[in-house]
Amino acid sequence: MAKVAFLGLGVMGGPMARHLARKGHEVTVYNRTAAKAEAWVAEHGGAFAATPREAARGQAIVFACVGNDDDLRSITLGEDGAFAGMDAGAVFVDHTTASAEVARELSDAAKAAGLGFIDAPVSGGQAGAENGALTVMCGGEPDTYARVEPAILCFARASRLMGPAGSGQLTKMVNQIAIAGLVQGLSEAVHFAKRAGLDVESVLEVISKGAAGSWQMENRGKTMNAAKFDFGFAVDWMRKDLGILLAEARRNGAQLPVTALVDQFYADVQAMGGQRWDTSALIARLEK
Repeated sequence: MAKVAFLGLGVMGGPMARHLARKGHEVTVYNRTAAKAEAWVAEHGGAFAATPREAARGQAIVFACVGNDDDLRSITLGEDGAFAGMDAGAVFVDHTTASAEVARELSDAAKAAGLGFIDAPVSGGQAGAENGALTVMCGGEPDTYARVEPAILCFARASRLMGPAGSGQLTKMVNQIAIAGLVQGLSEAVHFAKRAGLDVESVLEVISKGAAGSWQMENRGKTMNAAKFDFGFAVDWMRKDLGILLAEARRNGAQLPVTALVDQFYADVQAMGGQRWDTSALIARLEK
């Protein structure tokens, strides 16, 4: 068991930190809204700190899960950033879905300060975080990763080192590319089944057992049919992720025509007022 900190207690970070505490780690938390950190400690124990620097002081591992590149820089760099409070040899593990560029930047800054750094975005959504069943894609040095993997597995069912700094973020981009096209295809399938007068749930039950089956079909097909979008991964978050990966594709020359199109479809959902709807709300665009 280790002394750890967790920075960012949103719908992902809060449950992830809880799993660390339940597995016996001594957890200090920080959140930009201090009341959320105080409430977390009241429920799960541990301690809370007023700044990332204070939360990181004396910890073997500092975990983070915040919103974007700028949020990540704000909690790591500067006088009150976590890097300023960490002891030499400690490791910063970033679970934010961010750019590969910022992962490499912070890895270099950590190295200069005598720290380890792992970029470790996750897949599995809020349900995966609540159930300790996330998939974690990591970038960094093998020896550094080996030191933090046991702690990561407190809230993950799978974790793997994908390569040097930035590789975790690049792998998460691959994940989001695959999901974007899949959700649009599933939306069109459910929409077509309804227009054809079929029993949609029966259709999904049958085809999910064959080559068309997927996690999205099993977990979102019925709720798409019922027009329920008040859970899961928000459209705003997906558009953030798609913006990051489309920018990376422009840099590396990858051709992503379907992903770019689905990104615009999500913009239509936002214009319908669906910013916080689940990503499966793509079907609402077809049925408006």
